[in-house]
Amino acid sequence: MTEQPGTPRGLSADTPGKSRDTALLVALSIIGILVVVALIAVFSRGTPGMLDADTPEGVVQRYSAAVIDGDELTAAEYLTPGAVEDCEDYGSDGSESMRVTLVSTTERDASADVRVSITTTYGSRPFGVSESEFVDEFDLVTIDGVWLIDTAPWPLTICPKAG
Repeated sequence: MTEQPGTPRGLSADTPGKSRDTALLVALSIIGILVVVALIAVFSRGTPGMLDADTPEGVVQRYSAAVIDGDELTAAEYLTPGAVEDCEDYGSDGSESMRVTLVSTTERDASADVRVSITTTYGSRPFGVSESEFVDEFDLVTIDGVWLIDTAPWPLTICPKAG
């Protein structure tokens, strides 16, 4: 075994400890790159695409977005006249954010049921954020070939103010 200049006596340049250190450095570098790629993928995801407005799912999506945004006049455009007239305002304390996810759709000739999962996240609590989730259903009917919401789950029920 030949010694290389600058190497302490008794050690060679290909000491097993050095190769382990290099392997560890390579492994940590790869993990770091994977973490950065994963973060970029998570934070670059946009909002979900809009569904076709002429489908029950598209109507529910647009209505839900308008309700969550507080745009009652736009939301009311997706309601049947009966839903507007028979409206019961359940109110909201404004301390939560809501996410609506499509579960399933049952479509018939003149009516449809759109099941959604509604997740509500409540603001800061003593032990952190509180969240509740449940599945409920929108009932839709067609009027003159247009899908309209006849009933909505209570957290998404609005009573539009006369404008």
